[in-house]
Amino acid sequence: MIELHKKYINWWKEKLNLSDYGILWISFIKGLIIGLLIYHFFII
Repeated sequence: MIELHKKYINWWKEKLNLSDYGILWISFIKGLIIGLLIYHFFII
């Protein structure tokens, strides 16, 4: 499962021409957005 995930991440890196650092930022921003949506719809 881990190897499949690594291949999938590398495929996206090559397709979008991003570095590891760029992928980390995208993951961080995606997590923030999802967290804020969950907060907005379920907490408030």
